[in-house]
Amino acid sequence: MSKRYHFVRYVAPVAFVLTMALAVNQTTMAQQPAPTATAQPAAAPAAQPATMAPEQQQQAVSATPSTAADAKPAENPYGLKALWTGGDIVSRITLLIMAIMSIGSWYVIVIKVIAQNRVSGAFKEVSRKQFWQQKNLQQSAEVLSVHSSYRYITENGIEAVQHHKGALQDSIDLYSWVSMSLHRALDHVQARLQSGLAFLGTVGSTAPFVGLFGTVWGIHHALSAISIAGQATLDKVAGPVGEALIMTAIGLATAVPAVLGYNFLVRRNKVVMDQARNFTSDVQCVLIGGNPQSKNTASKESDAS
Repeated sequence: MSKRYHFVRYVAPVAFVLTMALAVNQTTMAQQPAPTATAQPAAAPAAQPATMAPEQQQQAVSATPSTAADAKPAENPYGLKALWTGGDIVSRITLLIMAIMSIGSWYVIVIKVIAQNRVSGAFKEVSRKQFWQQKNLQQSAEVLSVHSSYRYITENGIEAVQHHKGALQDSIDLYSWVSMSLHRALDHVQARLQSGLAFLGTVGSTAPFVGLFGTVWGIHHALSAISIAGQATLDKVAGPVGEALIMTAIGLATAVPAVLGYNFLVRRNKVVMDQARNFTSDVQCVLIGGNPQSKNTASKESDAS
């Protein structure tokens, strides 16, 4: 009995302790899934961007067309179109005046350059078609083209010689009469070349002031907008100031080509008219006393008389 008593006395507590340890261990093991379950929400946010990324990509793709549509260049609120649509009657009239000046200037420049090239080409035609190697001036004139300025001068000189006789023309000697007729023809050619240059001079001198008027009118609008709004905000000032700057730029863009074109045409006119004057002097010499056939004809008429 004593051995069994001692066994129960010493072994029973150890067995109880082991049993409680096993129970505590099983309880701990049973509670371990709970932390893993609670840890999943913590890991879920890390995985959430991966699961939400396709949706975000779809939203980005769906938002791309609207962004591309919004990315189209908007109309300039301070450009020429806005100036025309938003400007008053004074601004529009100023723009029309400068547009007419600019178009007229370029038209005159192009037309005068073409006319100068024709006269210069007629001078080259004189030597190319051997004008001075013909028998008389009438044949020389017929060699040139119909619209040649040099043919026009020559025919006027021939006509002056042929129609010199008359009641009132008898008081004028042949030299003065032929000289006067040739210089009239020369002046006609010069007048045709110089027509339109006055318009270029007028545009070159007045276009900057027309643009300055538009500038002053735009600043007036800016001050009016500030006084009505009560404060100088950018949206109230930018439009009228932009209008003023555009007017200034248009005025300068109209005046500069007109001035340059005027100087260019005047310089070319001088060269062309010098060539025409030399030709006119040669024709005058032939008509008055340089044509040997006219001398022979005059001598035959004197002998016959």
